[in-house]
Amino acid sequence: MPTVLVVDDEPIVREVVVKYLERDGFRTLEAADGVRARELLAETTPSLVVLDVMLPGVDGLELCRWIRSRSELPVIMLTARGEEADRIVGLELGADDYVTKPFSPRELAVRVRTVLRRAGRPATRPERLELGDLVIDAQARQVTKAGEPLKLTLKEFDLLLLLASHPRKVFSRDQLMNSVWGYEAALDTGTVTVHVRRLREKIEDDPSRPRHLETVWGVGYRFVT
Repeated sequence: MPTVLVVDDEPIVREVVVKYLERDGFRTLEAADGVRARELLAETTPSLVVLDVMLPGVDGLELCRWIRSRSELPVIMLTARGEEADRIVGLELGADDYVTKPFSPRELAVRVRTVLRRAGRPATRPERLELGDLVIDAQARQVTKAGEPLKLTLKEFDLLLLLASHPRKVFSRDQLMNSVWGYEAALDTGTVTVHVRRLREKIEDDPSRPRHLETVWGVGYRFVT
């Protein structure tokens, strides 16, 4: 039975979320702040974290960064903010999904199941790709260029692996958002553009004239060897 850690400083929010998750068969743990959440994560191994952005002390974005530096534990962010930038920051830190307050507890429970199902899928892509001086090791989650390791974020690696595993296939921004972040096309896809730009800065000899990560204008992106 999966265990979900619910981190929110509002008792009523925790109560409602826990009620719906337990009704759906999940075990739950609760934390009202980032410090307690860290303690629980050190003591236990939950299957997923539902994490509020606005927390006293250690905020949700900082806690998400801390989680990502140690594991690939799935994270769903809760935010009351409407700014697009906050959502993009959460995604870039490695959050698997986000829900904006006020939200439907039923929808959140469905998203929890969806993220857990996606996280449990077996890998079907090649374990190692050698593309000229660029080598992608899927099992070790490491990329090297001319023998030197590159520092990629979680989503940068996932995006690169997807594109490189299908050379010359054009992916739209919506397809990339859905495959890498697990979002439907309705979500803003500006984060894809940001990740492609950062990847080019790391893997291309001349990011302004990319040789590998090509833009297909009006369509999307493709990887060329």
